[in-house]
Amino acid sequence: MTKETAQEQKPTILFACIHNSGRSVAAKVIAEHLSKGKATILSGGSEPKNEINKAVALALQKKGLSADKEYPKLMTTEHVQSADIVVTMGCGETCPFFPGKKYLDWEIEDPAGKDEAAAERVVEEIWSRVTDLLAELGITADDATAEVP
Repeated sequence: MTKETAQEQKPTILFACIHNSGRSVAAKVIAEHLSKGKATILSGGSEPKNEINKAVALALQKKGLSADKEYPKLMTTEHVQSADIVVTMGCGETCPFFPGKKYLDWEIEDPAGKDEAAAERVVEEIWSRVTDLLAELGITADDATAEVP
């Protein structure tokens, strides 16, 4: 398989949540870590906040991951159009519909305004769901990274 063919087969996943400050950012960071470049990962929201949820960033940090390079981003029609899979986080986010895309809605507790323990539970749930989604796509992490640290 040529490098171009491999690139063409690389799926694009968009994680969307209204504020793009907690759940969708955690999903992006986790998916980037677990997919090791075998998928293109995006995140965005229709009403982005000003900053990343600090409790979520700390929960990710406790797992050895960093959200330092992340910031809440506006989800555009182009983001949705470029994605193969669009995952909303149970927040009532509405995304433009394009035929041929796979749309998933994960009912995940909103960590906004919650304590660190709640954010850690949210991150653990997202880790599990991202692992399952990537496995469905044939992308599996090695044994050392597949488990929640």
